[in-house]
Amino acid sequence: MNTSKAIGHLACFVAYAIFGVNIIVCKDLTSSHLISPLALFTLRSIGAGLLFWIISLFLPRERVRWSDHPRILAASVLGFFLTQITFLVAIPDITPMDCAIVSALSPIYTMFIAAIVLREPITWQKAGGVALSFAGIIFLIVNSVRGGGAEHTTTVGLVLMIFNSLCFSLYLGIFKPLIGRYSVVTFMKWIFFYSTVMALPFTIGELATLQYDALPRNIVAELLFLILCSTFITYFLIPVGQKRIRPTLVSMYSYVQPIIATAISIYVGMDTLGWQKIVAAITVFVGVFVVSRSRAKEA
Repeated sequence: MNTSKAIGHLACFVAYAIFGVNIIVCKDLTSSHLISPLALFTLRSIGAGLLFWIISLFLPRERVRWSDHPRILAASVLGFFLTQITFLVAIPDITPMDCAIVSALSPIYTMFIAAIVLREPITWQKAGGVALSFAGIIFLIVNSVRGGGAEHTTTVGLVLMIFNSLCFSLYLGIFKPLIGRYSVVTFMKWIFFYSTVMALPFTIGELATLQYDALPRNIVAELLFLILCSTFITYFLIPVGQKRIRPTLVSMYSYVQPIIATAISIYVGMDTLGWQKIVAAITVFVGVFVVSRSRAKEA
């Protein structure tokens, strides 16, 4: 594996590991009912967008073609606006287990989308790698079930998470050529600009009247994590991965999310490490390795 691809793998791993923590953080934030899901989205869009625009001031100026702005707007809608809104609305109404199962479908969506849009062939090796990792994550989920006390997943929550996974898969599969045309900072500053413009008219009233100084410290800390880590850092790292490795492989790292969630639960004493979790983790990463070694036309 060359250095460029190694950087792509590392970027995707870190991004999806943060997404794993983000599931817990967002569930707590939305369950507090102190800030609406749309307002949470707007705050993370404004915060991360400002950071990207500030960084761009210290970098060589990069001109974006006017003809590319409609495409960047579409990328913003699929890759951030719809993806994050559906996630924030759905997360209170879906159990972590069901959320992980639905998220595990993302590489399958991406594989077919990349095959249609980028003419990336679906080889037996790639399909086998996806299936192997999917089997590993299902094995992990099934063997992590505890008896009693689980929250119920609603139909609305399940449908929204399926839509969430499909939107992000479309983003990964469709916009790789566009992302490769610009630097990460340039691309993402416009992504967040458009998402803020779309959301702000609906949330400016709530954001203007929100009692920020009355928010509990844990909520403030979770908000900072949401903006800095779950938004700014992850959306910086994902394009780095998209530039260097294939869309299907990028989406394969979504399997890292439930593994990270399991690791956190073990650390805080909510779960124990058993052979099932070790086998599942090995299976998942062997599947990622198989896909990474499959031959495919570079987009």
